[in-house]
Amino acid sequence: MSGAKALNQDSSNMPKSAEIAISEYHVLGNTGERVSPIGLGGWHLGLPTVDEQLSLRIVRTGIDRGVNFMDNSWDYNGGTSEIRMGRALRDGYRDKVFLMTKIDGRSKREATRQLDESLRRLQTDRIDLVQHHEVIRFDDPHRIFDAEGANAALVDARAAGKIRYIGFTGHKDPRIHLHMLEVAREHDFSFATVQMPLNVMDAHYRSFEKLVLPELVKHGIGVLGMKSMANGIILKSRTVTPVECLHYALNLPTSVVITGCDSMEILEQALNAVRTFRPMGGADVRALLARTKTAASHGEFELFKTSSIFDSTATHPDWLGDEPERIRKMMPA
Repeated sequence: MSGAKALNQDSSNMPKSAEIAISEYHVLGNTGERVSPIGLGGWHLGLPTVDEQLSLRIVRTGIDRGVNFMDNSWDYNGGTSEIRMGRALRDGYRDKVFLMTKIDGRSKREATRQLDESLRRLQTDRIDLVQHHEVIRFDDPHRIFDAEGANAALVDARAAGKIRYIGFTGHKDPRIHLHMLEVAREHDFSFATVQMPLNVMDAHYRSFEKLVLPELVKHGIGVLGMKSMANGIILKSRTVTPVECLHYALNLPTSVVITGCDSMEILEQALNAVRTFRPMGGADVRALLARTKTAASHGEFELFKTSSIFDSTATHPDWLGDEPERIRKMMPA
């Protein structure tokens, strides 16, 4: 159940309905994989306010309409998000998608445990992309790349055929992303993807777009945009509409813009944004950024940067696993 068929996007795998919303696909960095310009976020699918049948309908309708990138994480809603997505991908749907999930473990042991659990929940023998989740601390890269760190677990899993590609995510500070890329290079390792916030306010404050995006484009790393609306918080600024938020993110050199959908109406909104998107000219971009400049100046509407509200591993540090043994040995008794 590798999903390899869908990645070629030949006509036999595309929905035949007139309802197809996505017909053009992006190349995912240097991987050669073809992915839909929007991806279906997994977090919303497991929320208590979204019943299971609705979550299955959202996933399958999205796939039928051309969405082939599925986002998820080991820690979303206590595993409910992965379990529901696994059920939605039965009956042949697994082979139509590029499946991604994330793990929080920093130790090799914890990362291996979480990955195996994700494989069981998602009901698949291979996940297309697994990402180190929430790289939000400057010590995360060295823990991940320790000899007994999480990246060793993912490299072993890739060699065993359990996963295909490796990436990382984070939402706190672009300098931490740059540090992660630097540490990876020191270990002669190249990531296939990087996931980060890209939205109409990011350009004004601690900007991933300005600092990290050029590096990813330069090295051919697949760009996964997230938090285009910051879970709706950006909309509370009353400066932009949902479709404008999605169009701005789609206008950047993203491979995929991941967006959460907790209703059929929100899914339709995302599909409509793709259908109506046209490349934005410089004047249009400047006008949109001018509208958001004041509201964005202190990170008030990007709480994932300026608070710990979005930091699940801060609430559950045990998910990270133990510090490397060599470090624990250095500590006084």
